[in-house]
Amino acid sequence: MSIDWGTTAALFPGQGSQAVGMGADFAERYAVSRDTFAQADEILGYNLSRICWGGPTEALDQTNHTQPALYVSSVAIWRALQEALPGAQPAWMAGHSLGELSALTAAGALVFDAGLRLVQARGHHMQLAGEHTPGAMAAVLALELSEVEALCASASAETGKLVVLANDNCPGQAVVSGEIAAVNRMIELAKQAGARRAVKLAVSIAAHSPLMATALDGFLQVVEGTTFTPPDIPVISNVGAQPLTGPRAIRKELNQQLTQSVRWTDSMRAIIEAGAETFVEIGAGSVLTGLLRRIDRSKARVNLNSVEALERFLDSQA
Repeated sequence: MSIDWGTTAALFPGQGSQAVGMGADFAERYAVSRDTFAQADEILGYNLSRICWGGPTEALDQTNHTQPALYVSSVAIWRALQEALPGAQPAWMAGHSLGELSALTAAGALVFDAGLRLVQARGHHMQLAGEHTPGAMAAVLALELSEVEALCASASAETGKLVVLANDNCPGQAVVSGEIAAVNRMIELAKQAGARRAVKLAVSIAAHSPLMATALDGFLQVVEGTTFTPPDIPVISNVGAQPLTGPRAIRKELNQQLTQSVRWTDSMRAIIEAGAETFVEIGAGSVLTGLLRRIDRSKARVNLNSVEALERFLDSQA
């Protein structure tokens, strides 16, 4: 069934969706995707393609590699879609955390090479911040958001350390972030409060928390030196759940993004309220369409995370 691009949103995944092998089939099948990876290797000065396609997992999971890998693979898939289906013009875009930079690039607000350098700086400085101030993150399932925030406050008060809400991903799924002792106590409190699951994530940084403040200076220097233009397609922000209409709004978003919560539920609801009926996830994994199912299961969901999926989608649009 052919989709109406006027009621379609494109979504771009963030850290946690990476997997060894991502993008390899696109590079093999589509010259534009292959060229995207080659361009990235040249800009970065190392073989990101080899890490994406062959791992090892430990290398891909390093934040300074993960973020460029996700960005490049999403752009490679987006370019393949645009070449194969030139009329594919979503009405809205959004990206989860790092994916916001993929969305800005796909929307025409940021050219690829500048975007990749920005992503490289983001991953590098976030990894350094994690080494300087080790932290942790945890997923909490089946509690109300207000409960999660209250438990963060309690854990912080009890330990004298910091833990905050990092991601409101969908109803019943939150991620908290902060100092290790406070996150550990938050997990205990969440289980006592009846959380279906409260578990640490396999990361060593406290993303989207004040612990990322030490990453800001280096990252924002690169933001200030980056040229942004008004996006051709509205990009709904993580921090404000509002369209990023131009360079000033984009810079403000990026100034806040590392230390503020990702309001993903609110972002998706803003797009739904604007009239979206179909959501197409462009990049590795299927995390975002999974979250959408919890936000509004009536909306159509498409994953373009493999050549097979893309070509099946293209056949459906014929």
